[in-house]
Amino acid sequence: MTLTQTIAITGATGFIGRTICRQLLDAGFQVRALTRSRSRSPGKAGLPQSGNLVEVSGSLENTASLELLVQDTAAVVHCAGAVRGATQQDFDRVNVNGVRNLLQVLEGLAEPPRLLTLSSLAAREPGLSYYAASKYQGEQVLIHEASKVSWLALRPPAVYGPGDRELLPLFRAMGRGIAPVPGSPEARFSMVFVEDLAGAVLAWLRCERFASGVYSIDDGRAGGYDWPEVAQTVARLCGSKVRLLRVPEWLLDIPARVNRQAGRVLGYAPMLTPEKLRELRHPDWVCNSIKLTEQTGWQPTVQLEEGLRRTPGWCGSLPGPVN
Repeated sequence: MTLTQTIAITGATGFIGRTICRQLLDAGFQVRALTRSRSRSPGKAGLPQSGNLVEVSGSLENTASLELLVQDTAAVVHCAGAVRGATQQDFDRVNVNGVRNLLQVLEGLAEPPRLLTLSSLAAREPGLSYYAASKYQGEQVLIHEASKVSWLALRPPAVYGPGDRELLPLFRAMGRGIAPVPGSPEARFSMVFVEDLAGAVLAWLRCERFASGVYSIDDGRAGGYDWPEVAQTVARLCGSKVRLLRVPEWLLDIPARVNRQAGRVLGYAPMLTPEKLRELRHPDWVCNSIKLTEQTGWQPTVQLEEGLRRTPGWCGSLPGPVN
């Protein structure tokens, strides 16, 4: 794949999408990004400012905008996803139907570009939550409905790095000496630095041949991490003790139930729900990248300590936020 080719991307203004978009531009690709509105400049919209980036106004429900997005592209990177919601429909609208809408547009082309969709390791346990079920069903759409399109569904574990808003509050709390643990301290989980994740997308783009399928990705640490190991890493970086504090279940269960009910009644999308708690309390979110490496040659380069060093704004002894 030559660097002058155009790559289409959805979810380009999100945490992961912005990083992928920037790496694509840095690598010399032309980028076409689906956005809700073109009334803002790329910088204000959270997109990199570049003459090689073009915005396409629209949505995953709008076939015309999707057709314009993917026209004459070499590949499509689908990062858009719903991570908040109170009902299964809140998640399915984007994570299932959005994948299907995009796939149908691609299948209608004489020579469709390849497709990478950003799934989630949560899809490994679809019974845990609405989110996990929607990500699993999105993968099933590709498995059962893609006939002409070469595709890859990527399952990252916890993703962190510059621009993250989900894990940053947790690391800030740890930096102040308290590590709140929602489940068992012995639970194990993999992680991946956002720049490495974006690098895997580039490796896939440069890979001439690959087998369509579902692939996991991690930072290369065999067996992942547990909470004491994360706390020790933060303590080394911040030069202070970090105390593990297991949060009583009832303290999270009550607001989670209230959030879900209020979200259904008032029509907003909460993050903390009983279903999300089941994800957070699951004891095993460990994965590896062996299959992905075999297909693309990609190798992770950053594990947790180095990744946190490169993530500003969470520990006073490290560099502050980048403007």
